[in-house]
Amino acid sequence: MEYTQLGRTGLKVGRLVLGTMNFGPQTDKSTSHAIMNAALDAGVNLFDTANVYGQTAGKGRTEEIIGSWFAKDPAHRDKVVLATKVYGNMAEGTGPVWPNHDRLSAVNIRRAVEASLKRLRTDRIDVYQFHHIDRHTPFDEIWQAVDTLIQQGKILYAGSSNFPGYKIAQANEAAARRGMVGLVSEQCHYNLYERRAEMEVIPAAQEYGLGVIPWSPLAGGLLGGVIRKQAEGGRRAGGRTAERLADPVERARIQAYEDLLAKHGLDPAETALAWLLTRPGVTGPIVGPRTPEQLAGALRALELKLSEEVLTGLDEIFPGPGPAPEAFAW
Repeated sequence: MEYTQLGRTGLKVGRLVLGTMNFGPQTDKSTSHAIMNAALDAGVNLFDTANVYGQTAGKGRTEEIIGSWFAKDPAHRDKVVLATKVYGNMAEGTGPVWPNHDRLSAVNIRRAVEASLKRLRTDRIDVYQFHHIDRHTPFDEIWQAVDTLIQQGKILYAGSSNFPGYKIAQANEAAARRGMVGLVSEQCHYNLYERRAEMEVIPAAQEYGLGVIPWSPLAGGLLGGVIRKQAEGGRRAGGRTAERLADPVERARIQAYEDLLAKHGLDPAETALAWLLTRPGVTGPIVGPRTPEQLAGALRALELKLSEEVLTGLDEIFPGPGPAPEAFAW
């Protein structure tokens, strides 16, 4: 495993990030434990989750599964850089949706941290991430809450997810006024198919020293060889992937992608991950395996070196928007 600094911090993390969103709703506890064991054995040390993960298994279930893994072998905790998120409503029951059980108010941040620590069975969260922007809570309030938690040793770093460039700037300027480190990472939607983050999000992250952690690196399966798999009798695509393939222009792009990689003997999913590892500012993409076998496939991308011919071909098929403001102005 190759390690790199998380943004401008001294924290070292592997160049592949274990996403755990499938733990609970799609992957049972024992298989989830096996995936975490395999990831740790391979040197993957940044584990990412969120308080709302669990979906049909119940909000918080994913954190509970991770916590049960730590409880089985407490030595795991010091080997893992643990990241979770706050924003979504965690109110329980079928009554009213309580107005202070979501977003980034100081009261919800405090409540959410305590609940996550309990589910994760740990005394600290290494990277506590804001899952979305909160347009109604000033950053001075957010940083006051974070500062208190850092002083208490309950969180060590703060990160963002799904922030636009201007909010990254606002957040870190507010933190600087308080003499705080500010955001150290940004988790953004970024892959070969979806490159709009290159306009302003990634430049802002680089300017302020945030590590970039892309989510959905395979564009919901679109970049994983979906057309070839369907031709071979595999499961048909659904949801947004199916909608995109129903568009003749988009289907032709994906076909061109698969044809290019077939010409060079490359696996589509591994290539999509390897491409992200070539991008400026990227710490490592998040992979969300449902099985240990899927994790093994993702790990192979770490050893894949893409030729200039392949990189040029990928840019021709999926051209980025270019930097702002040139992407939309002169």
